[in-house]
Amino acid sequence: MGSVKDVIIGEKPEQNRMGKGNFVFSDRYSVFDYGEMPDQIEGKGKSLCMISAYFFERLDEAGIKNHYIGLVENGEVKKVKEVQEPVNVIQTEIVRILKPERVNGYDYGIFGKEKSNFLIPLEVIYRNTLPEGSSVFRRLERGEITVEQLGLKEYPEAGVVLKEPFLDVSTKLEDKDRYLTWDEAKKISGLDEEEIELLKEITLKVNRIITENTEKAKIRNEDGKLEFAFDDKREMMVVDTIGTPDECRFSFEGIQISKEVLRKYYRRTEWYRRIEKLKGNERWREEAGKPPKLNTEIRNAVSDMYKACCNEITGIRFFDVDSLRNVVREIRDFLGD
Repeated sequence: MGSVKDVIIGEKPEQNRMGKGNFVFSDRYSVFDYGEMPDQIEGKGKSLCMISAYFFERLDEAGIKNHYIGLVENGEVKKVKEVQEPVNVIQTEIVRILKPERVNGYDYGIFGKEKSNFLIPLEVIYRNTLPEGSSVFRRLERGEITVEQLGLKEYPEAGVVLKEPFLDVSTKLEDKDRYLTWDEAKKISGLDEEEIELLKEITLKVNRIITENTEKAKIRNEDGKLEFAFDDKREMMVVDTIGTPDECRFSFEGIQISKEVLRKYYRRTEWYRRIEKLKGNERWREEAGKPPKLNTEIRNAVSDMYKACCNEITGIRFFDVDSLRNVVREIRDFLGD
């Protein structure tokens, strides 16, 4: 069980054999690495499930290996165009989750010993633009990244479009994700240079597929994240969830239509100011206290945002909801953008 989706294991993965399981997408949500928040967003789970399935099927068409098997409706495995109504369950192949040992930090030695059938302990981020709220700006201020590394000649303003996608990498299995250099990523994951390059190549291909499909709905794919695993033959594959407003930062007519809407709402609260001071402490979540609930208007608007995104990205009217353009206008009014 995760903060926003649950995994039901049907066949447990073994050392040399992948398993099979179901991802159950919930209406829960999480921001700022806190975990499950106090509200639920009606329709969010089904919307994200359908969008992710849609993009996995585009990866299949492009010959990009992934763990998707199909959507589950009434016990049957189906494709997006075969379901009678939106569902919140995807069946996938599953691999082992190996954990780094907690010894004076994190010991990743196990990833150099094991050869196949496990989640690669990295999260890869592609950046097509640098929207407001991007962590890149904070890292530039701290000197953790340079303007030159971004392929720019001068300090960027929020909203700048990059000539070429910038690829970032972070940890995946630590208590708090931290950005890595590619040399550090190679070292902790046990990947060789050729596999690191393959990781980047696949990320760029998936980015193009997501961008091409969202552009049809006039949605801009600002940035996004991907996870990878090795199958039982050590072939790299895309896993987890892809192309959704939770994995990506999308915008429509200049307004972000992703979890950033919820982040913006909470950045105005005293609870957010507390977690910013406490992050880094081992018990920061407990010390910060419970976050406040969303007001009804913003909760309903975000629910409509997810549903409208699903309709317009897939090109199928799964939900009886207003157009994305009108939903975005409503969100703009709430946030004062």
